[in-house]
Amino acid sequence: MILTLTGTRLATAALLLLATQLTAGAQPGTRIPRLCYLALSPAARHVSYPAFLQGLRDLGYADGRNLVIDYLSADGQFERFPALAAECVRLKADIIVAVTTPGALAAKKATSTIPIVSPATGDPVATGVVASLARPGGNVTGLSLMGPGLSGKRLALLKETVPGISRAAVLANLADPIAAPQVNDMETAARMLGIHLRTYDVRTPEEFPGAFTAAARDGAEGVLVTIESIFLGQRTRVVELAARHRLPAVYPYREFVDAGGLMAYGPNVASVFQRAATYVDKILKGAKPGDLPVEQPTKFELLINMKTAKTLGLTIPPALLLQVDKVIE
Repeated sequence: MILTLTGTRLATAALLLLATQLTAGAQPGTRIPRLCYLALSPAARHVSYPAFLQGLRDLGYADGRNLVIDYLSADGQFERFPALAAECVRLKADIIVAVTTPGALAAKKATSTIPIVSPATGDPVATGVVASLARPGGNVTGLSLMGPGLSGKRLALLKETVPGISRAAVLANLADPIAAPQVNDMETAARMLGIHLRTYDVRTPEEFPGAFTAAARDGAEGVLVTIESIFLGQRTRVVELAARHRLPAVYPYREFVDAGGLMAYGPNVASVFQRAATYVDKILKGAKPGDLPVEQPTKFELLINMKTAKTLGLTIPPALLLQVDKVIE
């Protein structure tokens, strides 16, 4: 009898200890909140996902302690998102973090009650993810990686780097709804800059070599890559193919330059995903996603890999170097 009583007290003490460990983000009751993370591919574990986890840690969350995280990957196939979103619902997730616009749309279709945070949408209003940036409404909010004129700015940077350029190639995954607005932005800029633009639809990594070969054959003198996740996840391969065909390329994120790419201009991906953790924190503490404005990037960075520039025989204009945030030698 004494042993039973002692066991009961020990169990009670253990439960009290667990309750004290459920710090920031814990929901009422004894159940630890469950977060379902929808990623496009396993490669995200090495790029954006670590930044998101760091953001959670900074806010006092730890997977397995006061938050349970299910990482579900679509393995690079957009068509898998609906099934994965349904799995999040089956798991009774308290919140879904859906990466990419197709991921966010699939999650939104799967549930109208579970809060959804999308840390990397393109144009969330035009693609139907939210009603508006200021008042998203519904159960979805998050951050966008696109800003007005960003794609056109990258083409202008390519023109400044290669002044005589007259033909350029755009690599885009047109299956992703965020690709078309970027291509349209570039085409508008191309007309003003006097550049003939040709877009190559690339939907799988296996199509990369053929796209670069076709671009070179068609006389492209430079390449632009749009922001879809397939390119970021395969950035090393993309950079290697650009080098093999000796094509100057401008990319949307610094990770491409770190991998040996020539130039990048855009928001810092790691900081965006780290910022997404604050949305999770607010929602777990009671905020409604529809009341949390969708953030657009306001800070952009320009990076140039000088070693790659020299390999390509390019001289970076002094005026452009003055705008660079980081030069990689």
